[in-house]
Amino acid sequence: MPHAPHAAPDHAARPLHRALLPALPLERGDVLHAAEIVYHLDGRLSPARDNVVLVLHALTGSADAAAGWWRGLIGPGAPLDTARFAVLAPNLLGSCYGSTGPAHAAGRFPALTTRDLARALGVLLEQLGIPRVALVTGGSLGGMVALEFAASFPGRAARAVVFAAPAVQGDAAIGWGHVQRELIAALGADGLALARRVAMLTYRTPHGLARRFRRAAAPEGGFAVESWLRAHGAKLTERFAAESYLALLGAMDSHDVGRGRGSVAERLRASGTCFTGVGIPGDVLYPDSEVRAWVDAAGAQYRAIDSEHGHDAFLLERDQVGAILVEALGSAREGEVAA
Repeated sequence: MPHAPHAAPDHAARPLHRALLPALPLERGDVLHAAEIVYHLDGRLSPARDNVVLVLHALTGSADAAAGWWRGLIGPGAPLDTARFAVLAPNLLGSCYGSTGPAHAAGRFPALTTRDLARALGVLLEQLGIPRVALVTGGSLGGMVALEFAASFPGRAARAVVFAAPAVQGDAAIGWGHVQRELIAALGADGLALARRVAMLTYRTPHGLARRFRRAAAPEGGFAVESWLRAHGAKLTERFAAESYLALLGAMDSHDVGRGRGSVAERLRASGTCFTGVGIPGDVLYPDSEVRAWVDAAGAQYRAIDSEHGHDAFLLERDQVGAILVEALGSAREGEVAA
C-alpha cells in the first residue's frame, strides 16, 4: 500500500493537483511505471498557455512554494506576479510530499538522476498542454533540475534563473553527501537527524554562524549553535523521509549537464534559453566560482546575492531573490502574460 505523503512544513496544507505519468524510461535503464507528480498552480494560464513560470524546490522542499518556502515571492503583485503569470510548482519525483518516491515502491525504488527529474517535468507539461515556459527557476537541487530541463528540452524554456547550483556536482559536494548517506545507513532516523546537522553547516557560512551565536551558551548546556543544529535535525525527522533524502541526494550526485552531450557549454548554448546564474559568495556547498564556471561557459548572465547566510540565501534573502526574478521577467513579451 502506498504510504501517505508527508505534510509540507510551516503552513496549512493546500489541495494539490495530481498527474499520472505514462511509463517513464530512466537514464540508468530502469522504467518507472505509473508515477504520479503532484503540483500547485497559482495564477491563470493564458489562452496560449505560454505564461508559465516553473518553480522547482530544493532537497527537502515541497510543491507549495507560494505559501511555503518562497512565500512572498509568488502572488498578485509579487515578483512572480500571478496576475501575469501562472506559477507551476511540482513536487519532484523521489520526494515524500506527494509525488512518487521510495515510500510508494513495493520493492526497490530505482535510482534517479537530475535528468530523470527534468524529463518527468517535460511529460507533465505535455499533459497540461504547456508548449513552453516563460521561466524555469529554482535553487540548489531545484536549480540543477532547471538547468537539466533547459538542456533536455531545447526551445521549451525562454529563460532560466538558477540559484546556487552548479552544472556538474563537484567532489566536495559528493563528499558531504557521502557522509550524510553513511550516517543514515548506520543510524536510520537518528542518522537523518545527524545528516541534517551536517548539511546545515554547508548551508550557512562560518561568518554568519559566528555573528549569530558568538559562542553563546544554550539554556540546556553546551553551545547555542549545538542546540540550533539539534533542533534542525529533529525537525527534519518529523517532516521528511530518510529514503527520499537518500534518493534525492543520489540524484544530486548524478548531476552533470554535459554528460553524453559533448560539454556543458555546448548543451546550454544550444538550448535556446536565456540563462541567469546566481552565485552566493561564501556558499560552502556550491561556491560561487562553480556557478560562474557554467555561466561563462554558456555565455550567460551572472548575478550575486550578497548575504552572510551562504547557500540558504536563495531562501532567506527574498528581496534580492525577488529583484533578480523581476529583472529576468522584465523582458517577457506580451504573449507571455495572462489575458
